[in-house]
Amino acid sequence: MSAEPSDVQSWLAKAHSDLLSAQILIANDPAILDTACFHCQQAAEKALKAFLVFKGVQFEKVHNTSYLLGMCLSLNPEFAAVQDQAELLNPFAVEIRYPGDAAMPSPEEAVEALAATKAIYSFVLALLPDNVIPPSLQPS
Repeated sequence: MSAEPSDVQSWLAKAHSDLLSAQILIANDPAILDTACFHCQQAAEKALKAFLVFKGVQFEKVHNTSYLLGMCLSLNPEFAAVQDQAELLNPFAVEIRYPGDAAMPSPEEAVEALAATKAIYSFVLALLPDNVIPPSLQPS
């Protein structure tokens, strides 16, 4: 590992913040589904980037979870377990944030996006040693 634990912790903390934001937005009445799905994608993206930082891999400034997962997959074939989830989240990276062609996600799609995000986030946390996981995110 060439990264400082604090670098990985910073990415994980941002991912966790996005995950919590998505949960709050989905639970809100009324739910704010487009923004929730965006935060789901962001949480997964940042979790994948945390893994790449941990491995000392440089990456382009991209918001493509499928691309980032491919990079992670080249380092650890176990990432195949969350490949479908990364692909599901990819459309929520940019288009959903602006008026235009992106349809408003349904409540079911938002819940599915949240589940996909939790799967990726938990998967990444399980691969990392405790010293790079922020203390507030470690199981008690």
